[in-house]
Amino acid sequence: MRGEILDVERRRRWSTKEKPSIVLSVGVNGATVTQVAQRHEVTRQQIYAWRHALKRKGLWPVEGGPVFLPLNLSAEHEAEPSAGFQEPGPEFVEIALTKGRQLRVPSDLDDARLARLIRVVETA
Repeated sequence: MRGEILDVERRRRWSTKEKPSIVLSVGVNGATVTQVAQRHEVTRQQIYAWRHALKRKGLWPVEGGPVFLPLNLSAEHEAEPSAGFQEPGPEFVEIALTKGRQLRVPSDLDDARLARLIRVVETA
């Protein structure tokens, strides 16, 4: 039996920033793993492998808890405060939760305490 080469297979490399972004897009607006995989031209198994690797590194919640993403606060992205609205100072961060709930917490609050606080508010 004789085989012929039809196309050159290419190996794509995904950056350490792209992988979590792709994995986190599962569930956004109801997107399934299959839909996200097709959109980014990867296999479903690759997305599951990336998620497993993130869990192993401690960068993914094991039991579906809160996910902490880096927040870049720069002066060019700040909006002008409108009249009558008091914008929180740089020492506080406002977090929008499900069901319209919001938290205003100090920006230096450690991740473990913040995760517990979010769990308590979400279950209340």
